[in-house]
Amino acid sequence: MFARNPSAIAGMLLLGAVLLVALGGPWVMGADPFEISAAPMTPPFSEDALLGTDYLGRDVLATLVYGGRATLLVGAVAALLSVTIGITLGAMAGYYGGKVDAMLMRVTEFFQVLPALLFAMVVVTLFSPTLLTTTLAIGVVSWTGTARLTRAEFMKFRNLEFVRAEQAIGASHARIIWKVILPNALPPLIVSATLAIGSAILFEAGLSFLGLGDQNRMSWGLMIGASRQYVLSCWWAVAFPGAAIFVTVLAVSLIGDGLNDALNPKLRER
Repeated sequence: MFARNPSAIAGMLLLGAVLLVALGGPWVMGADPFEISAAPMTPPFSEDALLGTDYLGRDVLATLVYGGRATLLVGAVAALLSVTIGITLGAMAGYYGGKVDAMLMRVTEFFQVLPALLFAMVVVTLFSPTLLTTTLAIGVVSWTGTARLTRAEFMKFRNLEFVRAEQAIGASHARIIWKVILPNALPPLIVSATLAIGSAILFEAGLSFLGLGDQNRMSWGLMIGASRQYVLSCWWAVAFPGAAIFVTVLAVSLIGDGLNDALNPKLRER
């Protein structure tokens, strides 16, 4: 069903192209993204720079290719951290219920009402802006939705017959949570994890735009933030990384929608 979805296939092709350029481009180009390659604000499609240069004279194509590595890395790892925290806390809350559920849901609500961007800015500022702190900050503030979804799935499955059968034969709680219920609850969680990657990429771009990204590692958000004052005279230095973020998030969203349709049993029956 996923393979028959044109939007999902288009998303896979777009994401594959982005990954190919970001991962393989630096090996082909071999350039330093911070190196001055031509005159500042050289327009696109010139002899010295295919996509032009920014206000310092750095090649936009080189910075775009190298910046994709940091942006995609932060997005993927932050989404993985967010989903791991959310699934762990949501599974425990949904399975045990009672006081455990009440306590974990109060923690979830505490993080849910916090202004996510502001809290991430505080974390990054306190521990210095690096890729590691940015990734941790994004992962720590964006797990609440996954936790609530996991809790709902576990509450739906914990009283079903196959779970009661495992309890009757003396299976441990850990086995029931991770090997019995979780595999059955995975379809919506896979979709949530896919969409979390796009959200993390946008989050990283926002932090870098505000100057809270790692200044020693080129990223798409850093490119936009560094050139925002010259957007009228050097629009290409902002437009190309913005387009890269748009295409990547769009691709991830299309894949997420395709997975949602493919893993939804009602749609599959239809």
